[in-house]
Amino acid sequence: MPGTFEPLPGGGAAVALDDVEISIIRSLAVQLLELIGPGPAEDAAADPLAELFAEGPSEPPSDPVLRRLFPDAYGGPDQPQGDGREAAERRSHSAEFRRYTENDLRAGKRENALAVVHSLNELSPQGEGGAVLKLSPQESRRWLGALNDLRLAIGSRLEIDAEDEADELYTLPDEDPRKPMVMAYLWLGGLQETLISTLLP
Repeated sequence: MPGTFEPLPGGGAAVALDDVEISIIRSLAVQLLELIGPGPAEDAAADPLAELFAEGPSEPPSDPVLRRLFPDAYGGPDQPQGDGREAAERRSHSAEFRRYTENDLRAGKRENALAVVHSLNELSPQGEGGAVLKLSPQESRRWLGALNDLRLAIGSRLEIDAEDEADELYTLPDEDPRKPMVMAYLWLGGLQETLISTLLP
């Protein structure tokens, strides 16, 4: 089980993590939470109808990681823009879509990252520094979402645009300053892949 998720009888997944791995995942999840930003203020109006129709931002985030986590719904910077009218329509549709969806997307990503932090905080140490993390099916899906977001964030910092570009990361020399981030990216990919396999019928 070390380093890989395995299915639990009756559903869910388990993985053995040592103290260093627990610390790395927790730290990355906390950084992701800081990047996504806080939720609605505590003193915000408690009108559920108002919250339902609350508008989000209409412009893409300036941070490249946030742009990867919250991409434009109607094309991106690499897509051919077409004539001026087509480009203007695409920007208008993207802004409208973002205005009414980004708040919910941020809330979902925030909840996933928080679920990761909470489940790690609740772990009981076992043996020589480490613990076995056991997740319910619902917790597994939250972890899967958070792992995906963490890999997107790290991939953006490493300027990985496609999965085949990640193959080059295996050949980086140890002295390359990107090496620790690359190792985290590849390790999280392994966790993500084995967690997906536990959710398949």
